[in-house]
Amino acid sequence: MDFISVSETAKKWGVSERSVRNYCAQGRIAGAFLTGKTWNVPASAEKPDRLNKRTDAPKTLLDVLRAEKASKLHGGIYHRIQVDLTYNSNHIEGSRLTHDQTRFIFETNTVGMSDGVIRVDDVVETANHFKCIDMIIDNASHAPSEAFIKQLHAVLESGTTNSRKDWFVVGDYKKLPNEVGGMDTALPEQVALQMKKLLSEYNADKVKTFDDLLDFHCRFERIHPFQDGNGRVGRLILFKECLRNNIVPFIIDDSAKLYYYRGLKEWERERGYLRDTCLAAQDKFKKYLDYFRIPYDS
Repeated sequence: MDFISVSETAKKWGVSERSVRNYCAQGRIAGAFLTGKTWNVPASAEKPDRLNKRTDAPKTLLDVLRAEKASKLHGGIYHRIQVDLTYNSNHIEGSRLTHDQTRFIFETNTVGMSDGVIRVDDVVETANHFKCIDMIIDNASHAPSEAFIKQLHAVLESGTTNSRKDWFVVGDYKKLPNEVGGMDTALPEQVALQMKKLLSEYNADKVKTFDDLLDFHCRFERIHPFQDGNGRVGRLILFKECLRNNIVPFIIDDSAKLYYYRGLKEWERERGYLRDTCLAAQDKFKKYLDYFRIPYDS
């Protein structure tokens, strides 16, 4: 097989040398390899399609996320979701990492710190949350199950302080009663039955509405099946179900935490509180989609 240089390839394809190097680094040119710091490109290689190339059948957000995840593309919608969803969901639960620190961990797998101290658990749970987002993208086409929900929890809490406590069960339902926002939740001996009932009723309907997803989320949080990590696991499932049902997803900002909590608490009495909070978050997410030119249903 004959090989040509990056500069020769760039001229052949009518792109910049930087683009060719990116294609090589992302594994999008079959047979390309490094010699020292120099890329060797097969002379017969064809120019890769752009990830956001428009086709007759518009790609869904899930299609784009899977493509960007596979190519390890930086700076796209996948990158944005990893950072923003992880930062906000962890911050709602008390993480002290800044948005920049969260982004830095995702981009470099290191932690930036100018002053003060950083809790190890915040760093571990951030790295774990990135893995959980990959899990919901990989499994977005499947209906939620107990096994998958437990696996999400196991990945999220792996290596944390909680995972070293005898009474804290990672990847399985709680052993001790707990509450959320001053409200009682399902007792440990009730959790398995209530989760089976919730999933059975939710999965029975093939067509899901926005309210169906919110109702599932509220019921899940009211059960509160795990000792800790319920909020983050619940929001991950909610995001996943938006992808599965081709509903524009959303990220609850840490700044909207109090409105979000009020919506959860009042859902059975007044659905408008949570619905309005999530619709506002959805409108913000649509701006992401517009920026990255990803089509969606209005």
